[in-house]
Amino acid sequence: MSFRAATWVLVLGGSLTFAPFLAATEPFEIPLWQGIAPSSEGAVAVIEVTEERGAPGKPNRWVTGVTIPTITVYRAQDANNTGAAILVMPGGGYAGLAIDKEGHDVARYLNSIGLTGIVLKYRLPRPDGFVFAHDVPLRDATRALRMIRHRAREWAVDSTRVGVMGFSAGGHLASTLATQFGRIRGNPDDPVDGESARPDFQVLVYPVISFKDRITHAGSRRNLVSENPPPELVDRYSNELQVTDETPPAFLVSTYDDPVKAENSLLYFKALRAAGVQAELHIYEVGGHGYGIIPTGKPVASWHHRMFEWMKQRALLTR
Repeated sequence: MSFRAATWVLVLGGSLTFAPFLAATEPFEIPLWQGIAPSSEGAVAVIEVTEERGAPGKPNRWVTGVTIPTITVYRAQDANNTGAAILVMPGGGYAGLAIDKEGHDVARYLNSIGLTGIVLKYRLPRPDGFVFAHDVPLRDATRALRMIRHRAREWAVDSTRVGVMGFSAGGHLASTLATQFGRIRGNPDDPVDGESARPDFQVLVYPVISFKDRITHAGSRRNLVSENPPPELVDRYSNELQVTDETPPAFLVSTYDDPVKAENSLLYFKALRAAGVQAELHIYEVGGHGYGIIPTGKPVASWHHRMFEWMKQRALLTR
């Protein structure tokens, strides 16, 4: 199947340009586990649903009911492959996945700047017909990061430069992995699970970070840990409380007018700084929520230019 599409690409050293773009290699989707994924036992009645929400010619699919978690790999072109890779986690309030604008579109952009983009299609805590445990999204993210490292040589990836990127609730999942990468224990007999799940860097775009009252995004918290979660789960998933000196460097983007409050990014930045973890934070005045890398004409639409500069400074764009 061809993934040729019209998209916005950033030319190295140049400007954002609208042009037809073909991923460097044909992207391919693979399951995270052979057979039934852990905690999916009994979920046979669930049917994955993909709903078209975008305008004609601009895919913006919404995916629900995932029971077979996968990654879709967009390998960087050999000529400009930096070796760095990013695991991309779409958002959707833990109710669905905005799989294109916060997933596949982003992976194709990452290809254009020499990175391998890998889109995670993760299970949601409460799909219709089955109830997953709250730790299932983290289990999928952990497995995906380990798989990237396990197959790094095959995919021409530098296993010491594998990061995560998350949008909205996907930003919550990415920051959960960045702060709690050792929480999910793997199968000692599985070579994939023998790999480290610690990301080397993190990019969080309009992220949900905290589950604390007056700060959190209520829908994301409710969908992950229920309407009235116990205090220990609120603390566990308030990732500003989980930062340590082992948390990887971070790049954060929020807007003042976002219904997912910018305080999420502010609290996380403050915690990173207190732990001695390098971080860069951008808060724009306007932009709202859910813009992905769409060229809205607002200043926040250039956030990935700032990310490009941050990555360049961190030698992530050097072969």
